[in-house]
Amino acid sequence: MADEEEESELSDKQKVEIAKWFLLNSPPGEIQYVAKDVKSILNDDVLFDEAASEAFPVYNKSHLICLPLPNRSGDVLVTSFSELEGNAFLDPRTTQVATVDHVKQVCTGVRPAADEELPSPYIEEYRCSLDAEILKYVEEAYPKGVCSVYCANGKDVEGPGADFELAVVISAARHSPQNFCNGSWCSIWNVEFKDEQQTVEIKGKIQVGAHYFEEGNVQLDAKHECKDATLFQVTINEIASFLLVASDDCAVAISGIIRHHETEYMASLEASYLSLPDSTFKDLRRKLPVTRTLFPWHNTLQFSLTREVSKELGIK
Repeated sequence: MADEEEESELSDKQKVEIAKWFLLNSPPGEIQYVAKDVKSILNDDVLFDEAASEAFPVYNKSHLICLPLPNRSGDVLVTSFSELEGNAFLDPRTTQVATVDHVKQVCTGVRPAADEELPSPYIEEYRCSLDAEILKYVEEAYPKGVCSVYCANGKDVEGPGADFELAVVISAARHSPQNFCNGSWCSIWNVEFKDEQQTVEIKGKIQVGAHYFEEGNVQLDAKHECKDATLFQVTINEIASFLLVASDDCAVAISGIIRHHETEYMASLEASYLSLPDSTFKDLRRKLPVTRTLFPWHNTLQFSLTREVSKELGIK
């Protein structure tokens, strides 16, 4: 019997992997609560520190968390596009670099960005114009939203004749643990400027998460991708000669595309909520209960509880 217990004991590596799984799958804004519980369960600071040091950076970047800069000059988004060496993250709007403590989720220092960490003036013109338009959109659409535009590829391009890529990152979170609910909206839009075809291709990824846990545990984890370039064909035709028009015109057109698709996806989510009572919750129920009798959804008035409630409400 003792041999079996020894064999069933998890190794330190397995414990770390399990701890990482729980941390990485924490609902939006709740990783610190999960980390506290995981630490008490592990009861080993060394194993917890190993799991946390690997899980927190991945979680922070995947959830696009926003951290205030120490000098209160702005905020920095923790993303793979802004990541530099040594837990440093670039804020292109203020041209500052923040040092981030991933586990504590705070900025511990800030410094001016070096010239080699910033895009060329040619790219910066497009980046600034798009950033201004996206900022207007986010302020209108998301009450607590933050955004930033990064140069994902070709930051050293000095003028027309080469391809480059910008990345639009939008993050909006609403954390209200005292009301037992947390939620977040994360979207990333890759904007590729192709010189030879004189086209702009846009690909978007949207992730929506929500968690309600008052006397229960209900989570939403929805993802959506825009991959079909034909969706943007009309708009692309309008800005096909983007190298010959002002960067402001490109920014307005690209911002309009993003606005359209995010609004469309939000509408589809709202439509799905309306069908929850009629379809989703029915699917969650047992298809054939233990009584071997299907629930008569079409005629619930046959049940005494329904009749009593209807009588009290005056429903015939």
